[in-house]
Amino acid sequence: MMTNRMVEEGRTMNREEWLTAATFAIEAALFVPLNKSMPSKWRVACSWPSRRASAKGSSGTVGQCFDPGASADGTAEMLVSMSQDDPVEVLAILAHEMVHAIEGVAAGHGKAFKRTALAIGLEGKMTATVPGDAFKRAVRPILDRLGPYPHAAVDIAARKKQTTRMVKMMCRDCGYIARTSRANIETRGATICPCNSQPMAC
Repeated sequence: MMTNRMVEEGRTMNREEWLTAATFAIEAALFVPLNKSMPSKWRVACSWPSRRASAKGSSGTVGQCFDPGASADGTAEMLVSMSQDDPVEVLAILAHEMVHAIEGVAAGHGKAFKRTALAIGLEGKMTATVPGDAFKRAVRPILDRLGPYPHAAVDIAARKKQTTRMVKMMCRDCGYIARTSRANIETRGATICPCNSQPMAC
């Protein structure tokens, strides 16, 4: 099994390896006892959902599963949002997407999905399940083997804003273009065109 092999090798897993190992472990611990298993072809990644990206702790989309029919090679594609980094929450999101892969994306969050989700310890609204106590107990040994989730949450709302906007300057005669800061224009004057030594216009 991937988890044990990597532990024995002493190599640190990247995010996708961690999620892949977690998928195998969750399948064995929670789904196999229900006589359920993952499709023969699947992949999992840490990425942004195709719908509105959500901030950490928000109620937006934190995971997604794509039907094998959407993949060029017929693979069920699962993803966990880059906004998430709490290991228990990540496993709960992953397990939610695994239910979709097992029951079929077309089943949505209907009866089949709900029956399986509840059986593995997920609780709450089926469109936004949360890990119940039974789920947390079941995945604790998995987390002990996997170690920390090798990812730090990404908050797209906290992106640094550009502090210096470059101003486009153009020579009216030859069309030569250059860019400089507003501060440079105010303190040193307009950029000089190298073709005719004339001040360029904003």
